[in-house]
Amino acid sequence: MFLSVVLLWLCIFFIILQLKSRRPKNFPPGPSILPILGNLLQLNLENPLKDFERLRKTYGNVYSLFLGPRPAVVISGLKAMKEAMVLKGADFAGRPQDMFVNDVLENKGVILADYGPRWREHRRFALTTLRNFGLGKKSMEEKIHDEIQYIVKRLDKSIGKTMSPQVMFHNAASNIICQVLFGTRYEYDDKFITEMIRCFTENAKIANGPWAMLYDSLPFIRHLPLPFRKAFDNCTKAEDSSFSEDKLIMYTLDLHFAGTDTTSNTLLTGFLYLLKYPHIQERCQQEIDEVLGGKSQASYDDRNNMPYMQAVIHEIQRMSNTVPLSVFHSTTKDTELMGYSIPKGTIIIQNLTSVLNEEGHWKYPHEFNPENFLNDQGEFVKSEAFMPFSAGPRMCLGEGLARMELFLIMVTLLRKFKFIWPEDAGEPDFTPLFGSTLTPKPYRMKVQLSSS
Repeated sequence: MFLSVVLLWLCIFFIILQLKSRRPKNFPPGPSILPILGNLLQLNLENPLKDFERLRKTYGNVYSLFLGPRPAVVISGLKAMKEAMVLKGADFAGRPQDMFVNDVLENKGVILADYGPRWREHRRFALTTLRNFGLGKKSMEEKIHDEIQYIVKRLDKSIGKTMSPQVMFHNAASNIICQVLFGTRYEYDDKFITEMIRCFTENAKIANGPWAMLYDSLPFIRHLPLPFRKAFDNCTKAEDSSFSEDKLIMYTLDLHFAGTDTTSNTLLTGFLYLLKYPHIQERCQQEIDEVLGGKSQASYDDRNNMPYMQAVIHEIQRMSNTVPLSVFHSTTKDTELMGYSIPKGTIIIQNLTSVLNEEGHWKYPHEFNPENFLNDQGEFVKSEAFMPFSAGPRMCLGEGLARMELFLIMVTLLRKFKFIWPEDAGEPDFTPLFGSTLTPKPYRMKVQLSSS
């Protein structure tokens, strides 16, 4: 009798789960759904990007998945992305709550704040603060140039040798945002900043890794001593840091993380491509020398006279695809997308990779080629499919700082140094490590003085 009752309740439980996991009327199509697990078994949780592309070919640019019992819609292609993030930006500007990243950051900060008056107030404060501390002004350029001198010193010591640029670029990007947020910088071997960057890097891997996805999909495992607990420990260490202050801590950590990991990984990817294609590096150096002449240093305004350098930097951003799935959104109301009905609270996953590589919008969609951003007259032209910072109301608020950093750092270093792939290092490997950001595999480069 007891066994019969248990089996009956189990059957009822699974029926309820199956009903919860059914697609609503006119919901985007997708693969079949398993109770409890949803579509987890159909995804490579270590790196789902190839699975997203495979499912796109089967179900189109708007399709659905279930992360456990939670429905999600994956958006691919420029047309669908523009409709959701730009034309109906407010409808798709929410943030899913009760997920791994929310719990780690305790729902604080501006990046994960749900759409509404609180988010608008925080974003306005962030933009105003960044401008007050120099963003978009000459004073910001000077902060960046000050940090570049430390990179130059490090490279000067490596002339004629091979060196790993990973720590150097991560520390430089971190120090630039530290100058803005905290008014200080740290030596590259400083234990505090080394530990902070380690925490950021580890959390970036965990946040979009298999353990975080299981955390989001299977709530009953959240309190088990599994590897995702490292992210909570890392944030506790960050809260104990010297710049923590009252409720602003997660706010500053948001900006610190966003301003460090993305820029440093873009620089690492960029120099990896320049090592692979020395003729592109040489053409950049020629243009830099022609434009700067006898000037002591580059200014951000010089970009307007460097179409090829601009094209190279944008192509690096396109190919590095540093944040391939952006930050998950959610719908703020019942809405529609490409003719499908999307209920309020649905998780929205932006497949930015699909836009940055979409056929028909790029001359060479699947290869590194600056011609993707040059017209027949050699003038710099930016395609509307270029959206590495996403689009719409939740577009990355650090875009202006990132663009300035990339231009000034790359131009200054290419003006003085030549970077060579070591002869004994085999072929460059462009396969990235997947996480919240795509990170190039560690590599080494040989440094020489430029012949110009």
